[in-house]
Amino acid sequence: MRLALGIKMRKLTHIFYCTSIGTITYYGYHSTMRILYLLALLASFIPSSMADGLPDLGEASQSAFSPQQERRIGDAIMRDIYRDSHYLDDAEVSEYLNNLGYRLVSHSPDNQRDFEFFAIKDGTLNAFALPGGYIGVHTGLILAAQNESELAGVLAHEIAHVTQRHLARLIAGQQQSTLPSLAALALAILASRSNPQLASAAITTVQAKSIQNQLDFTRDHEKEADRIGFQIMKQSGFDTNGMSNFFERLQKYNRVYENNAPEYLRTHPLTNDRIADMQNRAANIPYRQVPDSMDFQLIRAKLRAFQGHPEQAIASFKEILNDKKYTYEASAHFGLANAYMRARNFAGANNELNILKKSNVNNAMVANFEAQLKIAVGQPESATELYRAAFKHYPGNRAIAYGYAESLLQGKHSREALQLIQDQLRSYPSDAKLYDLQAQGYAAQGKNLLQHQSLAEAYFRRGNLTAAIEQLQIAQKTKDGDFYQASIIEARMKELRALDAESKKQ
Repeated sequence: MRLALGIKMRKLTHIFYCTSIGTITYYGYHSTMRILYLLALLASFIPSSMADGLPDLGEASQSAFSPQQERRIGDAIMRDIYRDSHYLDDAEVSEYLNNLGYRLVSHSPDNQRDFEFFAIKDGTLNAFALPGGYIGVHTGLILAAQNESELAGVLAHEIAHVTQRHLARLIAGQQQSTLPSLAALALAILASRSNPQLASAAITTVQAKSIQNQLDFTRDHEKEADRIGFQIMKQSGFDTNGMSNFFERLQKYNRVYENNAPEYLRTHPLTNDRIADMQNRAANIPYRQVPDSMDFQLIRAKLRAFQGHPEQAIASFKEILNDKKYTYEASAHFGLANAYMRARNFAGANNELNILKKSNVNNAMVANFEAQLKIAVGQPESATELYRAAFKHYPGNRAIAYGYAESLLQGKHSREALQLIQDQLRSYPSDAKLYDLQAQGYAAQGKNLLQHQSLAEAYFRRGNLTAAIEQLQIAQKTKDGDFYQASIIEARMKELRALDAESKKQ
């Protein structure tokens, strides 16, 4: 599948999972130009998988797209997203989304598939599924969810798009309608020689039929994603009303603001029948109240604290606390603490932190915030001790691991930091942040070849092949590596150059 990198973030969601549809007008130029135009239009009906000559793997969706091809395409898109300024590179938000996402995935029809959940800094309400198990969520949608079950409902719906391989099935469906479209367009080409008006009508008919077929596929896929997503929610222990409640609220918003519809509705066609079906399914399940996790509340508070100007965020949280307009008081204090930190009002941040500690809020995000505050006020050794204790208590938390490594490096404990980073890389070999920290550790020890090798891996994982190759070239010029290390650099250089050449063909 041919994909141009550098896609604008807002347009990604129109490519996956929904395709925006435009209008094509036929122009009565001379015969040669008409035929060239029609051939270009003809090419648009041919799925790129056919052009690439993919083998027939049996199942319709498999013949259009193998899971391996989906993953490669998803990887290519994500390399572009990682470089985009809208990508939210926040360890705590990523940790939360992936924990929630994998809780749902464990109850999905394809629970062995790899997924990655990530956030996009965008105030609009949207979420989208990319090929290969990548699922993006706009921060605006996280903030708009009134409870965790509503957010889980959206993620479950997107997970279903992936597990049911809807993109591959959509392409397979287009393949099945290709030959009739080709025949109709061939007739249009012939007709254009003597009757341009007739040709124009024929083209319009073919286009309309193709669009209708696509819409039929999309509607069916949305219904299936609702049904599968509902089962995922149910088996994961969430309130099954969350999905229908959120979608119904979106639809009401759309009626009021017809010309400013939520982004989610533009990429996920919503009907009254779909909402009614979700509500009927939920009505057949005994109601039970499902409390939000503390992580959900703290993440939403943190995201809100980073909206707008710091002083505005401070004023907003103070108003929430004064008027008691909160679901969990602790989350409001956490949001205010983050807003104070943004404003570099460390005394205010510390005051809110003390309130949280007195309330016995035991959470990795609070522990991380306390250590980060120590770093901000110039107490790295105190931060290291806090991180050491937090790492024992939350050993799998990446935000804690990052902070711990950073504090060790600031305290000139590079050997201990590098050991910690190496242990983390065994669990998370694709983590660019860990390679950045590893490069800092090697730089502190004066190991130039290893420093630039680590930087190359960090750039590669962020999708910047050019910078990765440049770092390997710098590594080759250093004089502190042995023959074995130089051989590794040379082999990796060949590998990345081959990938770079392949990406430029797309």
